[in-house]
Amino acid sequence: MSTPSAELVPLPAKRRVAQLVMLAFAIVIVMGAYANVGLAIDGRVPAGMLTYGLGLGGFMLAAYLVLAKFAPWADPLILPLVTLVNGLGLVMIYRLEQAKMGGASATNQLVWTGAGVVLFSVTLIVLRDHRALQRLTYTAGAVGLILLVSPLTPFLGKEINGARIWIGIGGASLQPAEFAKLALVVFFAGYLVAKRDVLALAGRRLLFIDLPRARDLGPVLITWGFSLAVLVVQKDLGSSLLIFGTFIAMLYIATQRTSWVLIGILLFVGGAILAGMIFSHVQDRFTVYLHPQDPALYDKVGGSFQLLQGLFAMGQGGVIGTGLGQGHPKLIPLAFSDFIFPATGEELGLTGLMALLMVYALIVERGLRTSIAARDPFSKLLAGGLSFILAWQVFIIVGGVTNLIPLTGLVTPFMSQGGSALLANWILIALLVRMSDSARKPPPQAIQDEGMTQVFQR
Repeated sequence: MSTPSAELVPLPAKRRVAQLVMLAFAIVIVMGAYANVGLAIDGRVPAGMLTYGLGLGGFMLAAYLVLAKFAPWADPLILPLVTLVNGLGLVMIYRLEQAKMGGASATNQLVWTGAGVVLFSVTLIVLRDHRALQRLTYTAGAVGLILLVSPLTPFLGKEINGARIWIGIGGASLQPAEFAKLALVVFFAGYLVAKRDVLALAGRRLLFIDLPRARDLGPVLITWGFSLAVLVVQKDLGSSLLIFGTFIAMLYIATQRTSWVLIGILLFVGGAILAGMIFSHVQDRFTVYLHPQDPALYDKVGGSFQLLQGLFAMGQGGVIGTGLGQGHPKLIPLAFSDFIFPATGEELGLTGLMALLMVYALIVERGLRTSIAARDPFSKLLAGGLSFILAWQVFIIVGGVTNLIPLTGLVTPFMSQGGSALLANWILIALLVRMSDSARKPPPQAIQDEGMTQVFQR
């Protein structure tokens, strides 16, 4: 006879079948969009459709098999949702490649997708217990810092488009900040688990807010100073905002104190204003943000041309879009990278963008659900931090291309062309899947009782 707890435990096989169906559905959507591009451009299905379909489908089937073997209790929605976004990014890059945009290559992006799936699989196979990362707290912090400052190394770092955030390895370029964010989230999670009781202590009360003690502001001020250093030295507003925002969010998750959020906002806004007053490249970003339609800025190098072209494209798309393959995304500089979101908005319209943002929201929601279900503080913080960093990055990108906030140079996760971001984000998903498996896996006795119940039912 089954126990009450066992009756609530679904067998992994049932969950995996549902996941496989959703994964196949995501591939079908991507291939339909791919065919639509070809039909709109020259009236026929693209010749390489079978190659792309088999390539993407084969990669995702491999990811599914590894997940089913090494994380059978994981959330069944995460992989299909990520597959859909990654696939739609491939479609848009292929569309831009057909428009003869220099630099756009769907084939390269498909290869990077395969490499990302390999890292996803390796992470799941090697990291059987994510809690082992807690023992590497300070090692992860050191690795994150080294990766962030590595572009400043002479003869190794490269400056591209005004930002020194790349390192050259042979003929290829790598953006180490994409991997640094993962290491720093591990460090933040381990550090905050150890120090959360101290950081949660209240000091003086101002109006309705309990302020933290002055002696506990050290970690926040150090992170703030480091994020400003990244902004000033590397001219990388995106990584600066990403690092500091993630730390403050995880600090709030650990302590549940709103005062930390308010202090974080005040520190970053104040620091950004100060940096803008002192350093010209920071001031230029804010000038373009505040006056994008100024004719003097439109044609200036690093001016508002790219921003306005993106806004014009989204305006042209309207509510339902011009249709895949029927817009003019080539007119947007770097439409395959930084500005793939406006390019997508032109052809899919506001409706398509809202659907895309809902997919991102669902991925984040599944990550936060994992954080809530986690059984130990480190897992809760790590899953919450990884989910937030994904949501925060999407907000920064969408806010930048819509002129809600200054442009930062970050790319849209899983969609934009580029190997560093794609590889790092697939590792991020692997960590979430691993923690989801641990959080959802029932106790051994419940699994045994459920198996016995199935035998008796037969």
